[in-house]
Amino acid sequence: MSTPGHGPTGATGQGLHLAPFRGLRYVPERVGSLAAVTSPPYDVVVRPDGLRHLETADPHNIVRLILPQAATAADRHRQAARTLRRWQDENVLAADPVPALYVYEQRGEGILQRGLIGALRLTPREEGVVLPHEDVMPHIIEDRAALMRDTSANLEPLLFSYRGDGNGTEGAAGVIERVIRTEPLLSTTTDDGYAHRLWSITAQDDLDRIDRDLSHRHALIADGHHRWATYLRLRAEQPAPGPWDFGLVLLVDTARYPLRVRAIHRLLHRLPVADALAAVGGTFRVHTLDVPLQDALDALAQAVGGGGHGNAFLLAGDGRFHLVDRPDPELLARTIPADRPRAWRELDATVLHSTLLEHVWHVPDDPEHIGYIHETAAAVEQAERHGGTAVLMHPVHEDVVRELAEQGVTMPRKSTSFGPKPATGLVLRSLALD
Repeated sequence: MSTPGHGPTGATGQGLHLAPFRGLRYVPERVGSLAAVTSPPYDVVVRPDGLRHLETADPHNIVRLILPQAATAADRHRQAARTLRRWQDENVLAADPVPALYVYEQRGEGILQRGLIGALRLTPREEGVVLPHEDVMPHIIEDRAALMRDTSANLEPLLFSYRGDGNGTEGAAGVIERVIRTEPLLSTTTDDGYAHRLWSITAQDDLDRIDRDLSHRHALIADGHHRWATYLRLRAEQPAPGPWDFGLVLLVDTARYPLRVRAIHRLLHRLPVADALAAVGGTFRVHTLDVPLQDALDALAQAVGGGGHGNAFLLAGDGRFHLVDRPDPELLARTIPADRPRAWRELDATVLHSTLLEHVWHVPDDPEHIGYIHETAAAVEQAERHGGTAVLMHPVHEDVVRELAEQGVTMPRKSTSFGPKPATGLVLRSLALD
């Protein structure tokens, strides 16, 4: 079996191969609403408040699969597997009748994004077909692998970007633009105000046309490095060929639909703001801002890009904001590896992890000490509530990310947040159906 379902046969093996699959989707009549059963990706859900909100939104919310709650990790994963089987038995989730690729559209906050959801052929990093740009954490891969292994499913699509020709009439783009003029399989608007629509592509001519277009392209992992590493780990465990040779992704042509890049903030659970500020004295400039959050973020943007002096961070958690910038060049020279490209050495995330966390604050790089939060206000609120320090970051430009990825250089983990991210729960992939 070379592809899930009845995939195209024209893949060259030299580029991307996105195969159709039988999507597992919620049956609208069996749930309160499609919006109520969706969730952000597992690593974006702010715990515990966001998790509780999603669990109570609908008894069948997808968060019960991607973030199951139980006493031990093994119990959590087995519970997710049982829940998935039960929902299929109860016709809460049902498989589409034939394999398909899916056109997925998101609208909101002035953004329109369209892409293709399918089962992407897994390729080793050295082939250069899929370009990672961030390091990963082994304990997260272990957890996601156990969950996927027990459920035998890809529960949420990863977000990948590629650069098409910018032509809306040819190749994959042409198929997408024609399909969106037809009636969608589903349409819903989630609590964040984003409107979501999904269509299926089943005609073999269209599948072949997409396959030919993608077969000479490569993709950047925009969101989902840990899950991609998990896909590769699980494939290595399974006999080949088979369904584990593929993983669920959303492919977006950024020549037509540019992604938005945001920062991922750090929450230092056991480091109070006063201690953090005391430690950086003399090695960074510190300027305290008694202003609203947006004004503080504007000051951060000015310090980083608008005539600023390189690296800058905002510390929060004591009711105010503290701009930490202008690091001592001698400190940077001592703490940052010199054998990497200049673009990597000058990243805020590099300076944060190599200089501040490791050498100035002596914060261990583990989940007990460092949390990663996408939403700025949530990071500040969590730090103030628990007496820790939120380190607010400025986003990296996409061109820098792609430049480093093409050189084979990975950024410190959780350096970027590309979006909008696909809503989890609109379409799942059960490997038992392939």
